[in-house]
Amino acid sequence: MRAQSSFSEIRQQLDAGKISCGQIVDHYLKNIGEKNGTLNALLSVYDQEAKERAQLIDQKIKSGSAGKLAGLVVTIKDVLCYKDHPLQCGSKILDGFQSQFTATAVQRLIDADAIIIGRNNCDEFAMGSSNENSAFSPVVNADGHNRVPGGSSGGSAVAVQADMCAVSLGTDTGGSVRQPASFCGIVGLKPTYSRISRHGLAAYASTFDCIGIFSNNVKDTALVLEVISGADEYDSTVSRQKVPSFSEHLQASRCYKIGYLKETVDNEALNPEVKAAFTKQIDELSAQGHHVEEISFPLMEYTLPTYYILTTAEASSNLSRYDGVRYGHRTTEASNLEEMYKKSRTEGFGEEVTKRILLGTAVLSASYHDAYYIKAQKARRMIQNELNELLERFDFIIMPTAPTTAFELGSKTENSMEMYLADLFTVQASVAGVPAISIPMGRDQQGMSIGLQILSKAFEEQKLLAFSNYLLDN
Repeated sequence: MRAQSSFSEIRQQLDAGKISCGQIVDHYLKNIGEKNGTLNALLSVYDQEAKERAQLIDQKIKSGSAGKLAGLVVTIKDVLCYKDHPLQCGSKILDGFQSQFTATAVQRLIDADAIIIGRNNCDEFAMGSSNENSAFSPVVNADGHNRVPGGSSGGSAVAVQADMCAVSLGTDTGGSVRQPASFCGIVGLKPTYSRISRHGLAAYASTFDCIGIFSNNVKDTALVLEVISGADEYDSTVSRQKVPSFSEHLQASRCYKIGYLKETVDNEALNPEVKAAFTKQIDELSAQGHHVEEISFPLMEYTLPTYYILTTAEASSNLSRYDGVRYGHRTTEASNLEEMYKKSRTEGFGEEVTKRILLGTAVLSASYHDAYYIKAQKARRMIQNELNELLERFDFIIMPTAPTTAFELGSKTENSMEMYLADLFTVQASVAGVPAISIPMGRDQQGMSIGLQILSKAFEEQKLLAFSNYLLDN
């Protein structure tokens, strides 16, 4: 099997009997064995289980009863439930915990005959921009020595980047699929909020969290999206809109009207090499006949504070369930109930999670609720309305996915504001709930990947994927 083949190529070979699912699994297990010790992308490898499942699916292929994803090898982020398998959310607070059920998105992969080969490392409870906040040590970018992969889904991104799987599921709350995709030179999709069920996803910020998809090409992303999307009886917030056949409509049929934000190009945080690559992309789009126009988004300066106020507030509420009483870590040092709560949480949660819980608790308190939380909710609505107005005028909005390429491990850990700025260009889509994708746009002089981010109207993933596929093919 050729390294990093698309699934459509793999499936053709499977159906023709040229390769088997067992050989595919062996290929990925070999890569995991050779690379994971250095990259730390996987916390669990389900080797024997994957081999047994491969044998079963090979039989189904021979009998003509195989599912749409037969032979697709997938890893899942350590915030997604997989029954009778470990779930720790990159945290000590869930030491020894095993999932009691399977997340809807994961179950739909299994039902379509995909093979789950392992569990990805991630920032603790999906809180981070570099994958340095994991209780199980950082993930390392496969493209550069001592470089971060981005976060919080860095393990999922590196698993695809380093050919340890064909596709990986991550989660995106403020850019945690798109930014790692940019840093690792792969495709990363955050769908419309509610497009994919969140049942079985350990919550960080419930009104922002989205399950997203990493792959090496748009076709694989589109196929997986159509399998895992749609209504779910276990999630009352998921959309009931009909799910299109995304993978069958990947031809861009016309020239588009595209806007790019002045506030991103002129931003002082934007790396010169990233800016040069983006400017070149704008020129190429214009040369191809697309209408490309500079537009202004004055509310951009408010998106990052709005995002962090609201997500920390939701995290404070969501993470209150981890208290040492029912499951996970419980301190051995407590002499009474209150002390047990405090010490279990202090010992179990890492520094970044503790910081965000404290911030969220503060903004929800009586003293600051109106001054911060309510104002942030109003700002969110204004940002959403303004972005949606722009998307009525333009087919797509484009911008660099991240202001820089992958930075060195440890270079931003002492400065929270510098780290939070890594999300500067991704939070708009998250605050507004619209779909966004990151695709490779080039590399800097040190060989690190630069990503292009594309936004479209809510539930227009079909057009977004077709345009992205067109860009990668041209």
